[in-house]
Amino acid sequence: MTTINWMEEVEKRKEDLLQDLQKFLQIKSVLDEEDTSENAPFGEGVKEALDYLLNLGEKDGFTGKNVDGYGGHLEMGAGEELLGILCHVDVVPEGDGWSFDPFGGEISDGKIYARGAIDDKGPTMAAYYAMKIVKELGLPLNKRIRMIIGADEESDWRCVDHYFKKEEMPSMGFAPDADFPIIYAEKGIADYDLVCKPSYEQTDEKIFVRSFHSGRRYNMVPDFAKAILVVQGDHTEVLQEFDQYIAKWELEGNYYVDNGELYLEVKGQSVHGMEPDLGKNAGIFLAGFLSEFELDKNSNTFIQFIKKNFFQDSRGRALEVLYRDDITGDLTINVGKLHYEANEGGRLGLNMRYPVTFDLDKEKEALWSRVHNEGFDVENFTDSKPHHVDEKDPLIQTLKKVYEEQTGEKGELISIGGGTYARSLKSGVAFGPLFPGRPDVAHQKDEYMILEDLFKATAIYAQAIYELANK
Repeated sequence: MTTINWMEEVEKRKEDLLQDLQKFLQIKSVLDEEDTSENAPFGEGVKEALDYLLNLGEKDGFTGKNVDGYGGHLEMGAGEELLGILCHVDVVPEGDGWSFDPFGGEISDGKIYARGAIDDKGPTMAAYYAMKIVKELGLPLNKRIRMIIGADEESDWRCVDHYFKKEEMPSMGFAPDADFPIIYAEKGIADYDLVCKPSYEQTDEKIFVRSFHSGRRYNMVPDFAKAILVVQGDHTEVLQEFDQYIAKWELEGNYYVDNGELYLEVKGQSVHGMEPDLGKNAGIFLAGFLSEFELDKNSNTFIQFIKKNFFQDSRGRALEVLYRDDITGDLTINVGKLHYEANEGGRLGLNMRYPVTFDLDKEKEALWSRVHNEGFDVENFTDSKPHHVDEKDPLIQTLKKVYEEQTGEKGELISIGGGTYARSLKSGVAFGPLFPGRPDVAHQKDEYMILEDLFKATAIYAQAIYELANK
């Protein structure tokens, strides 16, 4: 096989790579259900990002295809077999508290900052330039190489569902959307809502909760929560205890009175929902505070349920779904959405990530029964099954070899709680871009990708594409 200095090829193109990535990051490709159209099923921002990448590829000589705005692909090479590289252009909402413009693509201290820098626009551009290097070198290939571009990965995966109803399924592939070395197993991911309706007449308890809101996405730990309360008598006791509570849990808090109503606000720390314990769920903490007071009966049902089942419990102990295995570790539950209105009731949006050996189909009926007994019904249940590829699979063995040659480090196999497009393929794994020891800043404020890692990942992907397309 031809000997190529892949890092040297990346160096020749790194300025172009950065310029293209900055333009890509400056597109606010957040799902917008209120700005959809026939050609933009996920909103105009997501469409703009998809069009940008497809147009870039066609300009560089790849064969491009837009599949009804749900996704698309860029293809090169020839052969019966198809190698897939699965990426996505949508990003989660930016959230609050940024030091940089979340859609600026600013470079500072060897890092590029923006929402999507590490998840998944930076890695997507690395994989794109890896394909470009292989193409420009004119290397012989016996497979077609196709970058499959999704547009709804951060929400409901409607993109890949639609895409694979119309397009060919690759025989093997990888998703540059997680960690190095090689992710051979991913937990199952179930999203669902727990809903309680008002069932009591308003009474004269000390505190009437008019509304409670926190969180926007199932797969993000909420970093802000606000409650509007009607307090009987003086507010002083509530505010004193609020200050003490905020200090105890090392949170940020704020309060004010408007038209006689008391507003309480809590700031936590947002992280990816696959490991809730790395963040601070503002909604759960605010519910924990309110749970110590005499509330109206409707809100009390909602607040006490949160406190009992989720306060400092991301492993489902109280809900009796505690489980772990040696392949993918613990079952986790992230409460990503917490919403209550006095006249409507409460709704919790849960993101449950479960190990590959956990039988959700068997366990969920018992879980539904338990939450029903506490006044909640289950709605909007979706389930993405776990994914596991045998370590002897040729795909894994090739990627392991490439990683070790490029880094000098051992190509360990790891599992994650996150879900990547790799699970769309029978023989598919997640492969980078986060190197061991680097902090995972996906879905956090001031998200970034280290430039050195961006270039190194590009070299790894280029060699991997070339070797996989010649096997």
